[in-house]
Amino acid sequence: MTNAAWAQLGLLALIWGGSFLAVRVALDQIGPLWVVGHRAIWATLVLWPVVLLRRLPLPRGARLWGVLIIMGALNNAIPFGLLAWGQQHVETGLIAILNAATAIFGVLFAAIFFADERLTARKAAGVALGFSGVVWVIGPSALSGFDPGALGQVAAIGATVSYALAGVWARKMMGGLPPLTAAAGMTTGAALIMVPLAWTFEGAPLLDLAPATMAGIAYVSIGSTALAYIIYYRVIALAGSGNVLLVTLMVAPVAILLGVVVLGETLPPRAYAGFALLAGGLAVLDGRLLRRPRARGAAPAPKF
Repeated sequence: MTNAAWAQLGLLALIWGGSFLAVRVALDQIGPLWVVGHRAIWATLVLWPVVLLRRLPLPRGARLWGVLIIMGALNNAIPFGLLAWGQQHVETGLIAILNAATAIFGVLFAAIFFADERLTARKAAGVALGFSGVVWVIGPSALSGFDPGALGQVAAIGATVSYALAGVWARKMMGGLPPLTAAAGMTTGAALIMVPLAWTFEGAPLLDLAPATMAGIAYVSIGSTALAYIIYYRVIALAGSGNVLLVTLMVAPVAILLGVVVLGETLPPRAYAGFALLAGGLAVLDGRLLRRPRARGAAPAPKF
């Protein structure tokens, strides 16, 4: 990891960590469906000009657009909607912690759907440790009854499952499409899904939005969606997709800190203990902490 890659990874974590606060602010005036609808619309309007300016290939044909719409549902409409709905009932920091389980489900689903992503002993240990963290975060009280708080946490887990399925869908169906073109296409698909849903269930969009609401919408659409996609693919180009897993560990602390400082949230001790287990699981999946460092200047072992 170069210094440039670390800097962009940290910036990405700050942007995504702030998205939970921005969504929470927007929810004070508009419903979760319109939060996601706005997010998809404005992100789309930012990404397509970038695609055109870079002269990237455009998606053509009904089949490819069908693939992009499904991707927009799995990677944007469904998880964004579930997370926004959950934030009405659960602290932003807690939602962010549960969102860190995305990588856990991603590894598990990759092992199920792809022969070259088998679940090794190390990966199985990481998944088990991550799942134990999720259970610890939710807590035993959720098993006694599904109140809005418990349902909000279940919604957050549902979002992580949708993200993981999006990864499977992208690998199976979207090979060869430039990443930014794919990002613009799937936000377009999400907008086509969410605007009719929001209009049907939450009514026509409000035109007299408060400045704080507009700022929240601008942040999640332009900042944590359009700009974040551009930075995300730059980090992959610089450091590889494996290193992007590290951002999952960095987003939750940012969201927790903003929730405490700005919203005055307090999380139960079990939430922090669960995040520690989740972080441990992600570290095991990453694997680099388990490798024995080679002594500086030592010659490589001979091969026979």
